[in-house]
Amino acid sequence: VPSPTAATAAWYTLGVSGPMARTVGDLALLLGVIAGFDQSSPLTLPGDGSEFAALSTGLSTAFPAGLTGLRVAWSPDLGGLPVDPDTAAITARAPAVFERLGARVERVDLDLSAADDAFRIYRAWYYALAYGELPQSELAENVRWNITAGRALTAADVARAERLRTGLFRRMSAFWANYDLLIAPVSQVPPFPVEQPHVTVVAGVPMPDYLAWMRSAYWISVLHAPAASVPCGFTPGGLPVGVQIVGRPYGDAGVLRAAAAFEAATGHAARRPPLLG
Repeated sequence: VPSPTAATAAWYTLGVSGPMARTVGDLALLLGVIAGFDQSSPLTLPGDGSEFAALSTGLSTAFPAGLTGLRVAWSPDLGGLPVDPDTAAITARAPAVFERLGARVERVDLDLSAADDAFRIYRAWYYALAYGELPQSELAENVRWNITAGRALTAADVARAERLRTGLFRRMSAFWANYDLLIAPVSQVPPFPVEQPHVTVVAGVPMPDYLAWMRSAYWISVLHAPAASVPCGFTPGGLPVGVQIVGRPYGDAGVLRAAAAFEAATGHAARRPPLLG
């Protein structure tokens, strides 16, 4: 289903049109193309994105040498999320890479669980708004499920989501006073077969619905903070596992610099997973 965000939910902030690329340099170049002010969107920032295009030319040479002085928080589970053992073992290597690059890394007990309720309420509201008028028989089961949840929301539900998100933002503002970056697993599991609709169990813990296995990613979305997913290693079967590098709100350039340094130090981006099947 095409995204109707621009036409129906211009103030919706839990999803953005972000770039994907094989390397951080290419990603910065693409971000330079799509970033910039657009009068049709109330959330765009001044500028034309040229700072990202300029950044892309220097990432490969300027930052592999180090990230000296950066204060990096490492959260292996974002407050108790179940994480697949292979994913946990591979992402646990990331702090040592940042330390070799000169950063000061500290493990933190960062509980972001309040983001779950906020995200689900906002998401359900958005689905009811964006897709609720479409013929339901033409929509996928999970889309219909979200629409139904959105239609059942009350004003009290939306108020609770706003309070939760505001509280998280204030708590993270204090967090960012002590840290420059946060690193954590991107996904709680390695890639799974395309025929499988969604993950039902993570590290022995049953998932209550099709969203739950993605909490390590969507909790970050609630924070209004830029994040980059960077290859961190491979499972024994050759499946890729990523680490996410999260920065302060509007700190996109710093996230890209750290991602480029990590990419250069590990070389994982140059390795292609094997063809399976």
